Amino acid sequence: MEIKRVTADDRICEFIDVEFSDYATECNVELNFEEFCFVAEDNGNIAGVIIGRAYYNEVHIGDLIIGKGYRRDGIGSKLVAAVEEAYKGKGYEKIALTTFGFQAPEFYKKLGYELEFVREDKNPKLSKYFYLKKI
Repeated sequence: MEIKRVTADDRICEFIDVEFSDYATECNVELNFEEFCFVAEDNGNIAGVIIGRAYYNEVHIGDLIIGKGYRRDGIGSKLVAAVEEAYKGKGYEKIALTTFGFQAPEFYKKLGYELEFVREDKNPKLSKYFYLKKI
């Protein structure tokens, strides 16, 4: 057996999809899997992006990135709202996410996300905040 670092290709993605789905089925759990990406554009320029995955009974926001020139314009709130709206009433119970101390803990709190816990780091900027919102 050889372990090596590779770039994911179609063969690897298919393996993940099949095994992930089959295991959920074996465990009698509805997979309900979907990846998402929403983008905010300004005259063809990307102002912000939110990506993640929905599976089982939760939606997970992986990344929310807002371009430097667009921060504090409400774009992040609109992108999060787009995810919430897209998955409300579709069998998902919650939206989960993480953010670091230097990123956006207060932003998510303002949007109604509840802090589950903080994994403290010796550098507070790198403490990781775990948030959840029921939908």
